[in-house]
Amino acid sequence: VPALATEPQFAQRLREHLEEEQLLDGRYRLQEVPGGCVALPVLEEKLSQLRLPLEMPCELVRIQDPVPSRAARRQTPAQKLRDELRQLLGESWSEELERDVPRAWQRHGDLVLLSEDSFRAALWEKLGTALWEMVASALGARRLARRGRVLPDGMRSPSVTLLLGQDSWVEHVDNGIRYTFDVTKCMFSPGNITEKLRVASLPCSGEVLVDLYAGIGYFTLPYLVHAAAAFAHACEWNGHAVEALRRNLALNGVQDRCRVHHGDSRQVSSADRPRPPRPCAASPSPPLSFQLELRNVADRVNLGLIPSSEEGWPVACRVLKGTGGVLHIHHNVETLPAPAPPQTPVLRAERGSPEGAGSDGEAQHPTEDSGKETLVARIRPEWQRWAEATAARIRGLLAELHGQPWRTSILHIEAVKSYAPHVHHLVLDLECRPTLP
Repeated sequence: VPALATEPQFAQRLREHLEEEQLLDGRYRLQEVPGGCVALPVLEEKLSQLRLPLEMPCELVRIQDPVPSRAARRQTPAQKLRDELRQLLGESWSEELERDVPRAWQRHGDLVLLSEDSFRAALWEKLGTALWEMVASALGARRLARRGRVLPDGMRSPSVTLLLGQDSWVEHVDNGIRYTFDVTKCMFSPGNITEKLRVASLPCSGEVLVDLYAGIGYFTLPYLVHAAAAFAHACEWNGHAVEALRRNLALNGVQDRCRVHHGDSRQVSSADRPRPPRPCAASPSPPLSFQLELRNVADRVNLGLIPSSEEGWPVACRVLKGTGGVLHIHHNVETLPAPAPPQTPVLRAERGSPEGAGSDGEAQHPTEDSGKETLVARIRPEWQRWAEATAARIRGLLAELHGQPWRTSILHIEAVKSYAPHVHHLVLDLECRPTLP
């Protein structure tokens, strides 16, 4: 490490000078060197800007075994990564490159998943494997991958590139539940942790769940492992997710309490159409038909698809028991930026769990989750209007399906996370019951 060596009586003045010129390398401690002098580490990439002060006798030396400073030992992984990259690149370091260095990432076991805007400058590509080995070392990982845009294939398939390592299967633990999946084939959203915690606390003992968009088991598993659901039907059309789902059911010891339905539950067939409604239960909806071979089985239906699960609403009505049950309907709702009238308190029937926290300065949850503490306490008029419109639509679907009136009750509206600038991922807990004659 380059350093300026001076006599002890000049060390403090020289330190102040180097700090003022932003040349002092704060990652390392001042050290004694042969001859009784004190060496002050300086930034290698700024050596060309170094001007030796005439009033203080000093010379440029190199410290062979630098000792990390206290501040360096307290560094977050993000700070450590930036410092090591700056040292690697020396005079090539620039503000543009610094903006390219990630400040947040996802960790799945020994694999770190970087954001899609990380390390995009041409200079990074020239460094090749050496760059990825340094990044992995700084972040305490053995494997690295980088996200791309979600593919428009209807399955929300990720576009992920493995940068370091051979195997893309990872394991992630949330609330005591183990998830394994191929990070290049399946999505995993840490931002949904609050909803998974809430689901885990719901009173589901003895109930049957139908999860229409099961994925790798994001919500199926909390229902089975923690909420004590008696049985689950997990529906998923993505073959890669189905493979991970089956592994995860076995990994958590609940494979005997779940049946996996691989296919698109929205596809239609001519068999099994609902009976026509009675004259008093008119509905503008077209006749419904389904391919999924489930009917009248569910106490709860989870519809965890965003931006909208609306295509699954008719299926959810069909699988719900004739005595009714609860639908958990996910949707992205736009909130107008204009000042809103006084907000309405949330209707709470089933309480969730507190949001998990990150550690070590590492962003385990997306930054879009900020502001969660205010979203939990109150709902906005747009959210209430969406919930009421959804409840009315579900009532119509159920009346059409069963040929008799049904009632729906809004139990709870949960704000899971927000997307800039004015879109929120909501979950509506909707109780549905047939109206007694």
